[in-house]
Amino acid sequence: MIGLVIVSHSEDLARATVELAMQMAQGAQPPVRIAAGAEGGFGTDAAAIAAAIDELADTTGVLVMTDLGSAAISTELALDLRESAQPVRISDGPLVEGTTAALVRAATGGTLDEVAAEAADALAAKRREDETESARSEPAPASDSASADARLVNPLGVHSRPAAVLARAAGGYDADVRIRNLTTDRGPVNAASLVGLLSLAAARDHVLRIEATGPDAPTAVEELRRRIEEGLGEPQEWSEDDQAG
Repeated sequence: MIGLVIVSHSEDLARATVELAMQMAQGAQPPVRIAAGAEGGFGTDAAAIAAAIDELADTTGVLVMTDLGSAAISTELALDLRESAQPVRISDGPLVEGTTAALVRAATGGTLDEVAAEAADALAAKRREDETESARSEPAPASDSASADARLVNPLGVHSRPAAVLARAAGGYDADVRIRNLTTDRGPVNAASLVGLLSLAAARDHVLRIEATGPDAPTAVEELRRRIEEGLGEPQEWSEDDQAG
């Protein structure tokens, strides 16, 4: 599994970022280390970053998320100081959104390239529809294939938490799973991608089409259809207090 190192000038910011991201990755969680605050203050320390990377020596790769530009410079120095040999990538994605997207993708068994791509494109869900082409991709040529439509029942649509549930479920199958929002004609996107799912801008009562190819395609489609129609772990009716929160 891919590990993450969070490099920030502020330890409080780093810990809050990890806490938020961990709430999105249910079940097995990728290993995460924090290297933040130089000598207990504000700043970054290349030696501490190198040590954090070395603690993840038994992973298949490490993605380093940074906040300000000098944090990336410290990380580049840390690569010369580390003792471990696993591949390491320094992300240029946003710290909070990138960490969340990367952690969810890593939890589904994504490769270092896939996890890094999620982090780099983590702001795609905030862009206008005509700017989200990078989050879209066409399904692979059909082999074993299946498809189904499901109506979204979540009162607040597919926001970060249900998107993470859906991504984790999709990543557990030997199949290339894509989802399209038929109501708004957005997609298809990789169902294991948190960024892609958020870019669908799926609201309550929108109809989502699930398409899959690969050995587990029928099982994956049926499972995701069921999860969507059951609310992806969220209640179908919300109180005023729930909506305010």
